[in-house]
Amino acid sequence: MTVYLDVILIENLCMNYIILFATGYIMKLKIKHLRIILSSTIGGVYAIISYMDIIPVYSTLIAKVILSISMVYIAYYPKNIKLCLKELLLFYLVSFVFGGCAFALLYIIKPQNILMKNGVYIGTYPIKVAIIGALVGFIITYLAFKLIKGRITKKNVFYEVTIIFKGKIVEVTAMLDTGNLLKDPISQMPVMLVQKDKLYKIIPKNILDSIEKALGGDENIEIDTKERNEYFSRFRIIPFKSIGKQNGMLIGFKADKIKIDINDNIEDLKNIIIGIYNGKFSKSEKYSALIGLDILERGNENEFATNAKV
Repeated sequence: MTVYLDVILIENLCMNYIILFATGYIMKLKIKHLRIILSSTIGGVYAIISYMDIIPVYSTLIAKVILSISMVYIAYYPKNIKLCLKELLLFYLVSFVFGGCAFALLYIIKPQNILMKNGVYIGTYPIKVAIIGALVGFIITYLAFKLIKGRITKKNVFYEVTIIFKGKIVEVTAMLDTGNLLKDPISQMPVMLVQKDKLYKIIPKNILDSIEKALGGDENIEIDTKERNEYFSRFRIIPFKSIGKQNGMLIGFKADKIKIDINDNIEDLKNIIIGIYNGKFSKSEKYSALIGLDILERGNENEFATNAKV
């Protein structure tokens, strides 16, 4: 049987690309196609080396594990070991599903002259069979993960958030509020609600306690001119509607940025408004802020986010 090395390279490159793309898509990672192509090419070259048995050590289990780690690292550059292991685990899971679908199609079609040498399958079967199998595997894996992730767990409800404002930092636990669709009407920036008592660490107490009166035009409030000029330009008045209150007004301010842990990856999000809430969200102090899906989705999509090292 005549075997063409370029065919082996192309087949493995296509399969590796689909598997890596599916891994990133399911985990909502930032996909860079050039990195995925480079990683897929390395996998294709490995297949040629294994088939030709140029260096026997490349056919060992350890070599295959090292190859998998290298491919995941090159494709997505995970920021920590935990995230790398999650990506590697999903990479293997997707590979097994894709392989099973491809074998099922080969069994149904029953092509002739299929051989396996050093873990590389070769024969007179069309590349489209392998690609179709991969696409079917992608759909199955995606639907399975979507079904699982649809069941919101405790981990999906609470998020640790760091708010940075004028060089000062405060950390709060935020609960996911799917009904929080608040936005600044002018800039359309999403609003995250935070208890006022938690913000004393980043804004002077006298400013926060008298902000409503001051913005309302009360000139009897004793606030230093420097502080007034320094803070008041950052405050916004945000209209909102809720049950029993059709024309509410909320005071907020634009944070320099917030840091939030999304899928074990710390994201820096800018252009976020912090809404000041005068009461308590939880009697047990389990959480002191509310965050909307809009902010989490923008973090996942990296629309306002830049990856930060953990």
